[in-house]
Order: sequence, then C-alpha cells, then structure tokens
Amino acid sequence: MGAFAAAVVLFALFATASPIFTQASSIATILYGASTVGIMAVGVSLLMIGGEVDLSAGVAVISSALTAALFVTSLGLNVWVGAVLALAFSLLVGLVNGILLVRTKLSSFIVTLASFFMLTGINLGMTKFITGGVASPSVQNLDGYESARIVFASDVSVFGTNVKITVFYWIALVAIATWLLLRTRIGNWIAASGGAPDAARAVGVPVAKTKIGLYMGVAFCAWLLGMHNLFAFKTVQSGEGIGNEFLYIIAAVVGGCLMTGGYGSAIGGAIGALIYGMALKGVVYAEWNPDWLRFFLGAMLLGATVLNIVLRNRAAKARR
Repeated sequence: MGAFAAAVVLFALFATASPIFTQASSIATILYGASTVGIMAVGVSLLMIGGEVDLSAGVAVISSALTAALFVTSLGLNVWVGAVLALAFSLLVGLVNGILLVRTKLSSFIVTLASFFMLTGINLGMTKFITGGVASPSVQNLDGYESARIVFASDVSVFGTNVKITVFYWIALVAIATWLLLRTRIGNWIAASGGAPDAARAVGVPVAKTKIGLYMGVAFCAWLLGMHNLFAFKTVQSGEGIGNEFLYIIAAVVGGCLMTGGYGSAIGGAIGALIYGMALKGVVYAEWNPDWLRFFLGAMLLGATVLNIVLRNRAAKARR
C-alpha cells in the first residue's frame, strides 16, 4: 500500500514537472529501465521473504553474460550453446550459495559477500586472460545471434509504441512468483522459512531445500537479464554490475519485503522497481540535476520502509 501510494505520488510529480514524462514513448523507456531492475527484484523479493539476501546478484548478471560471450567467441560456436552454458553456470552459482548457507550456518550476508568478490575477480581475471582487455568480443557475427537477439533483446510493438521484450518477461515473472506465493505449497514454505524457520522445520517444511531453491531462482533471473545485456549490446564489460545488487534490494524493500523475512510480495517488488524506473528517467525528463539521484534513492528507501512499518502497525491494530 505504501509503495503504491509512493508510485502514484512520484508519477504525479514528474508528470507535472515534464509533459514529456506521460508520452507513450517515454513510458516505454521508463518501463524498460524498471524491467532491468524488476526482473532481478522478483528473485530477490522471494529470497528476502525467505529470510535471506544476495549481495552477489549484481555481478552474477555480468558473470552469466561473460560466460556465454567468452565461450562462444573463443571457440566460434553458435550463441545458443553459450546461452545454455551460461544458464548452467548461473544455476550452479545459486546452488553453491544456497548449499554454503544451509551447510555452514553462516549469514547470507557473509556467504554472498564472498561470492560477490569471487565473481568480480573471475569476471575481470578471465576476461583479461582470454581477450587481453576488459570487455568480451562482439557476438554479433556469430551463428544464432539474430534469433537470440529476438528472444532476449527485441522490441514489441504495442499500439504503435516499441516496448522492450524485457518488460514482458518482467510481467510474466511477477505473475509466476505471485501465483507461487499465493496459490502453492511452495509459497507457504517460502514465507515460513523466512518468518520462523525453526517452527517451520518442526512441522516438516523443507527449509534448507527452499532456501537453496530461492538462490537458484535469483540465479535464473540473473541469467535472463545477463542474456538481455549480451544480445542488446553485443559485448559485455567485465566491471559492470557492481552496486546493482543494492538497487534490487531497494526495489524489494520499497515494495514491502522485510529484511527479517516472512513478509512481502513479488508485486510489491515490481512496484519498487517501477518507482526506480520513474525516478531514473523522470529526473532526466524534468531536466533536474541527476547528481541527486542516489540521494533520492536512499531517501526513498528510508521513507518507504518507515511508511510500510507505520501502515502495517496500523493494520495490525485495526484487526485487534
């Protein structure tokens, strides 16, 4: 409720400040920006409801894209071979994160912080070792590029306006995650694993498998976004992605997910990503100083968190 109200206020603010903001092409651009955060926010939201965080989510996107790019350009293979290999690599990273978490009993902060640094080093080290530079070679001239670009990075015409295909992937993932949370036993396991893991184990909830599955879900989202980046821009910079994990967490928290787990929704995370997209492009359209964007994001995170707590406390009192 708090995130939706914030989104409405932000939309009204930028629509008043700049008439361009409400044009169809501008809205398509805003949705594209939001989708690049929103796809990851789906997986991160579910993970946070399950009581964990993933600080490696930002660089994992680039790791997936680099895995595909470096493999196929080095061996001259069809790009779809690289996409499948990148999916296997991403899922392996999520699997390892999840297993380390449940076996060592370390906090997810420590486990995924270690993954963050290791993936960052692998991204730069392997790229320099194979190419001698900091970016992957272009995949544009390899077999399968055009079909992969259509699947991962094409535009879809909606009433005469081109909308990036990532927007539709984002909507589909939110719908699937919402169905999973509200209509399936797995959704109950996720909430129980985050809210009261010991009690959940006592009644037979497979907490360890649920958390491992959630990390693999984040990894799948990272692969999907990584493939978009690769086939949209044809090459990948090894240093990208650092810091983006905070954007995904901000979207989830602004959308109502608790850092302590057990509460939140995929739709809330989507609204949080939409707020980010509106802020990112709205500042440009309104010709405001973009230097203040990071401050705005931090203030938005704090304000939305406090507002969510206030609204939730009021709702709890009203039910008594």
